[in-house]
Order: sequence, then structure tokens, then C-alpha cells
Amino acid sequence: MRYLDEPEIVRTALSPVRRSLLENLREPASASRLAEMLDLPRQRVNYHLRELEKADLVVLVEERRRRGFIERVFRARDAAVVVDPAVVGRAFAGIQDRFAAEHLVEVASETVRDVARMTAAADAAGRRLLTFTIEAEMRFAAPDDVHSFADALTAAIRQIAADHDAAGGRPYRIIAGAHPAPAGRPRDGGINTDDTGDGHD
Repeated sequence: MRYLDEPEIVRTALSPVRRSLLENLREPASASRLAEMLDLPRQRVNYHLRELEKADLVVLVEERRRRGFIERVFRARDAAVVVDPAVVGRAFAGIQDRFAAEHLVEVASETVRDVARMTAAADAAGRRLLTFTIEAEMRFAAPDDVHSFADALTAAIRQIAADHDAAGGRPYRIIAGAHPAPAGRPRDGGINTDDTGDGHD
């Protein structure tokens, strides 16, 4: 039995798919076998297994060659886990905020207010506000794919931010959000970027 009191590990373990994987990995199994048991695409199972492995919640017990590829077999590191109740509350709060439509609206409203105020101040000073916008549209096959994409995007942004962060530089707020596209809206399927301005406010 393992006691979990680290918020990041608790968040990793709490999603419904990962809880199911941990439960089924009391006995060793491969991604293909788990995908069959849970009726999920193997690619999605592989993604969740990688996250569980990084959190040290599953261990690799065997690698075997099968039909031209290496099949990896995992099992849960612990027969059972006990989660600190205080951490559960904080973890669920973060998950609920992250995927709540109300939170997206709140962040978008703050962005409109802040950018409008800084743009007005920059105009009054005869300067332009340096901003950029990235837009993309894609299709998710299942609701759980949204969670997987959000996890991957979060990890990528953290790494990129760490690579470009400069001590003493001008702070920028990076926002990433997604919502279902309204019915009837033309879909271009691409990624659009827009850089605006030539200086800080």
C-alpha cells in the first residue's frame, strides 16, 4: 500500500481512465491488452501509461518483440494507494477549474479587460502593445481526448516557458483555452498566428 500526498501525483492518478488502468494493472498487462479490456484506442492507453510511468505509479516488467514491434508490459507499482484527503480536495478543485466553462469565461473576461486597458495606455503614450494570438481548430474523437490534449499542451507550454523565461524581463501572461466550435462555423483546419505591435506597453 502506498500513501499519496503529492498533489501532482494525485492529479495524475485521479482521472477516470488512469484509475481504471491502475485497477487493471494489479496483474501485468500490455497497452494492447488494456485497450481491449477497456475498449479504448491503444494510442490513448499508451499516453496514459506514459504519464503513470513518469509518476512512478506503474513499473515496466517485461519487453517482448511481437509482430515487428516491442510490446511493453506494465503492472501497478502498489497493490493499493491511499490518498491524503486534503490533497484530494485541492487536486479536484484544480481539475474542476481547469475544465469548467465558467473558468474559461472568467479568464477570457480578465484578458479583454486587461488588454483593452493596456492598449489604451499604450495609444496614449504613442506606442503599440506587443501581443500575439494563436488559433487552431481540431476534432476530438472522445471527451477523454480533451483531457489528454490538455495534459500534453500544459507540459509543452511549461517546457517552452522555461526555455524562454528571462529573469528581470517583461512578464507576459500566456493563456490557452478551448471550447466547442459553434455549429455552422466554417472550419479551416489550420493554425493561425497573429503578432501585433512592436513594443511593450
